[in-house]
Amino acid sequence: MTIDTLETAETDRDVMTANRNETYLALVWRRLKRSWSGMLGLVLVIFLLVVAIFADFLSPADPRVTGESYQPPQVVTVFGEDGQFVFPPRVYPYGETGELDPVTFQPLVGIDYANPQIIGLFVKGAPHKLLGFIPMDRHFIGATDGSVIHFLGTDKLGRDVLSRILYGSRISLLIALTVVSVITVVGTSVGMTSGYLGGPIDAWVQRLVELVLAFPQLPFYLALASLIPVTAPTKVFLGFVIVVMSALGWAQMSREVRGKTMGLVRMDYVRAAIAVGATDRRIIFRHILPNVMSHVIVAVTLAIPTVVLLEAFLGFLGFAVKPPMISWGLMLRDTSNYSVIGAYPWLLSPVGFVLVTVFAFNAFGDGLRDAIDPY
Repeated sequence: MTIDTLETAETDRDVMTANRNETYLALVWRRLKRSWSGMLGLVLVIFLLVVAIFADFLSPADPRVTGESYQPPQVVTVFGEDGQFVFPPRVYPYGETGELDPVTFQPLVGIDYANPQIIGLFVKGAPHKLLGFIPMDRHFIGATDGSVIHFLGTDKLGRDVLSRILYGSRISLLIALTVVSVITVVGTSVGMTSGYLGGPIDAWVQRLVELVLAFPQLPFYLALASLIPVTAPTKVFLGFVIVVMSALGWAQMSREVRGKTMGLVRMDYVRAAIAVGATDRRIIFRHILPNVMSHVIVAVTLAIPTVVLLEAFLGFLGFAVKPPMISWGLMLRDTSNYSVIGAYPWLLSPVGFVLVTVFAFNAFGDGLRDAIDPY
């Protein structure tokens, strides 16, 4: 045997020893890092969560303050009126040029190069409470003179679109995470219990599951939403959205977990636990639950974008949260008119954040599924 063969054998033995010493989570993480789409999704998910938590600090303006309506997005540039390079970056606001439109006789609005807004970090602005209880007036980015910069323009009431999108991420992600959490707990518990016990209990539970799955979700939701008074508090609408989505969503998770459980019941380690007299509760939560968690985790990451899309769609129809709450779907109600979209296309900005959210969780869930699956 040559020296190269010996070195190769020792290297292979070291790799095998390292793999045996790795925990399950370490193996999953190592597989996940090989998927560029999964890692990109993970980074975007973390970014979205940070944006939702620190929306007050990241927002350049107070989303409730009104101003000039339908102001177009202001462009950040490092070049002056004469094309000369300037730093730090600055924004030139829009102002009246002093001329009138020859047809409508309305004042013409153009770029005001005489009054630039200099961009800065950690600038003073509208007072807010960081994390809901820390009073401060610093914002991550804005104008150094305290004026408001509309990076994505303003809506029909003159409110900053970017700030409303950042604040809206809280409601949209809160609804998605809460609904998916309820669906996961209820669906997993019902599915494991039904699949493990079998017999008449399983038969009756599956008839209930089939009844829930048979409901046409959208018409059923709209019918229930019409029963809530318009004057009801905004929290009532928020709670209603979460309850209805959870009540109609747990059945599919239950059916999937039941199928996994029925396969695990036939495994030798479960039969051995039954033979030694282990209780049903111990078998379900100590032997079956850890083995279905891989499927549940992947199902959760794939269910979150579905709920985000559903909330955006219902908010667009006006059956989700109500003002003064802010969500991406509620913001898209302003784009229900083709003329508005053609004249003020920046109002479609929330669509971009919805697409990023859906892609992030789908890509992360797809990469996590491949990392968890041992085959």
